[in-house]
Amino acid sequence: MASQIEYGDRMSDGDALLWHIEKDPQLRSTILVVWLLDRAPNRARFEEKVERATRTIPRLRQRVMSNPASLAPPRWEVDPSFDRKFHLRWIAAPGDGSLRAVLDSAEPIAMQGFDRARPLWELYVIEGMANGGAAMLMKLHHSLSDGVGLVRMTTALVERSREGSSRGKPMPELPPARVMSQRDRAVDALGHEWRRQLGRARRVAGALPGLVASPIASAQAVAEAVASLGRLLSPVGEPLSPIMRGRSLSVRFDTLAFPVDALRAAAKHVDGKLNDAFVAGVAGGLRLYHEAHGAPIEAIRMSMPINIRDANNEAVGGNQFVPARFPIPVGEADPLERMRQIRGLVGAQRAERGLPMIEDVAGVLIRLPAAVATELFGSVQRGVDITTSNVPGPPMDVFVSGAKLDGVYGFGPLAGAAVNITLFSQRGTAYLGINSDPAAIPDPECFAQCMADGFAEVLSTQP
Repeated sequence: MASQIEYGDRMSDGDALLWHIEKDPQLRSTILVVWLLDRAPNRARFEEKVERATRTIPRLRQRVMSNPASLAPPRWEVDPSFDRKFHLRWIAAPGDGSLRAVLDSAEPIAMQGFDRARPLWELYVIEGMANGGAAMLMKLHHSLSDGVGLVRMTTALVERSREGSSRGKPMPELPPARVMSQRDRAVDALGHEWRRQLGRARRVAGALPGLVASPIASAQAVAEAVASLGRLLSPVGEPLSPIMRGRSLSVRFDTLAFPVDALRAAAKHVDGKLNDAFVAGVAGGLRLYHEAHGAPIEAIRMSMPINIRDANNEAVGGNQFVPARFPIPVGEADPLERMRQIRGLVGAQRAERGLPMIEDVAGVLIRLPAAVATELFGSVQRGVDITTSNVPGPPMDVFVSGAKLDGVYGFGPLAGAAVNITLFSQRGTAYLGINSDPAAIPDPECFAQCMADGFAEVLSTQP
């Protein structure tokens, strides 16, 4: 449950890097999630629910504070001027009240930067859609959480029945707010770094017996890890796509939906998993899109977050992923063979020895001048054609203050890529949120249709 998640007082190095690199607006890490509801939530109940959540989930009342002279990552500190009305907004459905109209209104919201003096989230409740339903737009900065952590955080906003169960319970106490001076932050940062370096020294000491016992094997393992890190972080000059090359600060949102069981059944043909069928469908759509523009290609460079949550960090808040970046086959027309190849490629990425070292590299980057760190990280990101992400959601019905959740579309950040496609599975349906850069994909309807046809290829492999 959300209340059981552990939240530290400081950003991790990886989260701090996401925060710092926004010196380049094209590398912003804004997540926007669209919830579709069968009716508008009860306003009084939902505002009480949000207030309760901000008291039990520290991140929802915390802002990012840093010391310019500090070597430690920024701190999360309770905003002494927190105002729920700034973060929770009720608006009427735009245009004709359709999903398309809601997506059109969500795009400029996603393009806007956050107020850095406040907690990094906004929630919009849209009432009066054409079908009698409602929608919610949840906007947050990626430094708050990854997709898995976000699902856990939002459990504080949902219930298992229309009637709910939290009404009548006493409201939790307000979290204490303390405004630290720059001196206090500097002293706290020194203590943080001392504890962290001491922990690293202990880990090295624990590894020494193995190094002494088998120095050759240990040296080989270190060399393999360094080579792996080089593969993960090597800069690339430009995207592989000959047509999806433009970049801007704008976004376009589109959606698709497929049965989860059908995608899983397709993946089983190659002893794969849902993610293999998902990426194979994306690859098929990319092949069709390039062929439609007379520019057939063999491969596209994809970025994909690899979840590193395990028994040791299962309840830790923030981001628990490392980014993998590798070419995927696009020219392969056979969906089964495409899934086989992708299964092998993704498996190889998950086995990279350098993955645990990414956080340490982030720690080096955030200690460089912001412009330098942004340029170095940007050199890694600018050659990415597409980002994909697969987020498992609740398998059962959930409700939002009397309204039933009918569907969820997640739109992950572009962060230098031409398009981000996020799969959110909920109640047996795979909801695909397509976030594209209009400078790279000027014909989004064509792109969405090609994606639909690419997934049709994968689904056609079922008996």
